[in-house]
Amino acid sequence: MTVVGQTDQGARYPSLSGKSVFVTGGATGIGAAIVDAFAQQGAFVAFADIDEHAGSALEGRFGEDRTRFTQCDVSDTKALQRVIDGLGRGAGGFDVLVNNAARDDRHTLDDLTPGGWDDLMAVNLKPQFFAAQAAAKSMKRLGGGTIINLASNAALLGLAGYPAYVAAKGAIISMTKALARELGPADIRVNAVAPGWVITERQEKLWLTPDAESELMAQQSLKARIEPDDVARLCLFLASSDSRFITGQCLVIDGGRV
Repeated sequence: MTVVGQTDQGARYPSLSGKSVFVTGGATGIGAAIVDAFAQQGAFVAFADIDEHAGSALEGRFGEDRTRFTQCDVSDTKALQRVIDGLGRGAGGFDVLVNNAARDDRHTLDDLTPGGWDDLMAVNLKPQFFAAQAAAKSMKRLGGGTIINLASNAALLGLAGYPAYVAAKGAIISMTKALARELGPADIRVNAVAPGWVITERQEKLWLTPDAESELMAQQSLKARIEPDDVARLCLFLASSDSRFITGQCLVIDGGRV
């Protein structure tokens, strides 16, 4: 993730300066990189996460004039929409929504219970729809906006080890197309980003073994790790006016994994 104060060698998007952005799951990993990237473009970034310690620390690095953190469990739909509505009023409405929050817990067909399925959908799929529902209200008042949904190349490759997660991410791609069609007349663009295996602290702690990384590099066309900031930079492009006629699409960023 980019260090605050570090010279940004990536693209600058003047159209993002002064915009208001809301990010779910923004305290750590890919989400924190997204918050960081938009803040460095001169946007105001509000973000929600269940991790109060990490969220408060990230907000403290920028200050409340550039970022605003609220602790929220995204599986609580009413709470999530209250946060978006409340912070949106304070920010004059959100121009950009990034639906990032997810939980890639490993499970199998045999061991997943109905309750476990519901819990995974409550984090990986349901919040994306209802966050979009809430954010779109202010975007319509503003005359347009951009929604970016985080999917996964796991849905495209049919990766084993977490079938409910794969199902949720596949649904996000289809939902993105449907919302793009529905919200297009209001000049709201909706796109999905499907990352490959992005190496975050969580991945290194739980699943990235030397053997797993060796297998990943054999499958990727580009033989290097995908970092959270790589995904964040793609989100910047999709939120900017440079992509003003891109909607209903799923952009894959996985190093050419096959």
